[in-house]
Amino acid sequence: MAYTTVNKSTTYHNANTYTGNGSARSFTGLGHQPDMVFLRARDATANTFMVDSVRGATKNINWVNGNGEGTNSDYVTSFDSDGYSIGNANSVNYNGDEWVGWTWKAGTTGSGNTGGSGTYKTYSYSVNTVAKISVVKYTGNGTAGHTIPHHLGQAPTWTIVKALGNSEAWQIICAGLDANKFIQNNNDAQLSQGSYNMFNSTRPSSTVVTLGDQNHTNQNNIEYIMYNFCNVSGFSKSGRYSGNGNANGTFVYTGFKPKFLMIKRADTGNSYDDWHVFDYLRQGYNPDNRKSEINDTGSESTDNTLLDFYSNGFKWRTTNSNNNGNGSHHIYLAFGQSIVGSNNIPATAR
Repeated sequence: MAYTTVNKSTTYHNANTYTGNGSARSFTGLGHQPDMVFLRARDATANTFMVDSVRGATKNINWVNGNGEGTNSDYVTSFDSDGYSIGNANSVNYNGDEWVGWTWKAGTTGSGNTGGSGTYKTYSYSVNTVAKISVVKYTGNGTAGHTIPHHLGQAPTWTIVKALGNSEAWQIICAGLDANKFIQNNNDAQLSQGSYNMFNSTRPSSTVVTLGDQNHTNQNNIEYIMYNFCNVSGFSKSGRYSGNGNANGTFVYTGFKPKFLMIKRADTGNSYDDWHVFDYLRQGYNPDNRKSEINDTGSESTDNTLLDFYSNGFKWRTTNSNNNGNGSHHIYLAFGQSIVGSNNIPATAR
């Protein structure tokens, strides 16, 4: 059996950087038509926006705050065959500012009815069953046990939900969290499903994500967007690691060289709340791997001593408690490209 079903990672995920010029423009050469675009300023005070093809290019959601969906025809204007286009809005294209865009490909679209408890609602989706990525837009019914199909054929290891019609935090459930726990983009620690009932104390199955009865994920007649990812050998990996508080830090095996890495400390009851994103494009070569704190509006860090990317994972070079605290627990989501030799074994070269 092949080590990976993803022969070329850029078919499903990529990144690009650009300098704002205040004029509508297009970016090409990404290797796919995106279904999700995540935009972040690098050197200026700005928000972080997510757009997707299921809702439409002009519909944006802010990762920094809990605001509902916004509409702006001058942010992302279209998803193109080999990239995407943006307008002249300062929030994504301020003249002279530096930006980064991260993109993912789903692709096969469809619609149907939800299931489980309560009144069934219609939903629409875009899914890629090779890269195991799906985008699902659904309507809540206010009843615990409401189930949303994700169409991936196996249980997602990372699920993100955001209310579109009201102000609610982003809700995340992933394999790296403790059983019956979830986390929010604006909260310091793991939260109990039993206390909040966001996902009905149930992990996603191979077919559906089961919701609780709370407004964050399942308010009656409110629309939501859901992003789902599975672990795919040689392409994507989510999980959990423990820090060691040492500059010769923890090594985390992914089975591929990360091109995108999102980290969050997820201890219960601590005060570390930043979501850090690293990628292969903004910084270049080890050890100059800079972080972007996507949950706030500040510029990316210029600290170039945080971590190294390897052909099969990443290794911390910092004592920073947000990333490598002694005994601390951290969740991560990574995408990249495996280097597989003739014996179908992933390479371990640096």
